[in-house]
Amino acid sequence: MSIDKAAGVNWESLGLNRPEEKKKTDDIGQAQFLELMLAQLQNQDPMKPMENGDFLTQMAQFSSAKGIQEMSESFNSFTESLTSSQALQASSLIGRHVLVPGERGYLEQGSSGIAGAAELPTSATDVVVSVYDMAGTLVQRSSWGQQESGLFQFSWDGKGADGEPVAPGHYRFSVEAQAGGENKAVETMLVSRVDSVTLGKGGQGVTLNLAGLGTANFAEVREIM
Repeated sequence: MSIDKAAGVNWESLGLNRPEEKKKTDDIGQAQFLELMLAQLQNQDPMKPMENGDFLTQMAQFSSAKGIQEMSESFNSFTESLTSSQALQASSLIGRHVLVPGERGYLEQGSSGIAGAAELPTSATDVVVSVYDMAGTLVQRSSWGQQESGLFQFSWDGKGADGEPVAPGHYRFSVEAQAGGENKAVETMLVSRVDSVTLGKGGQGVTLNLAGLGTANFAEVREIM
């Protein structure tokens, strides 16, 4: 038996058209809420009528729930828009080179070398860049002399200590800064080519697929070449 029949609600006498029945859902809509409130008012104890405060409290609760739902929908829409914007920006990076944190670089066939950078917390009397193969063998070591604090940029020409080109593949970089008579390792960042991008699900952001290196988060990109 419907609520209006159980409560004796006469929609025509109230000057209202009976709302069309909708499929059962887990949420309560405005029409359903008003229908329940009318039934509650008509069936209340005449000796103990509903207090205005109680009525207003229920209305406020309904409005609050409805507002939260609308805010959630707006937030989801904003998140989708933001993710789409990130995807559009990231897609424009395909084929370009980016500077991202990491000590492992990939020397491509026919490449002129690998570029990188390091953030120096203080000025250094000398900065030494070492390149190793994946077996841990030193390939080349170069001194860059005195450097100021900040972003220090370097490059490796893809050659060994003998001046001959080395085979394409993965190489590990180490940057050490000499200051106050001590050598301190600093975080290394390397330049890599973007092969493709992947859009994360549920607003998880954009992932860059780097040539020969795997993935990197779009937010980690320090510089675009």
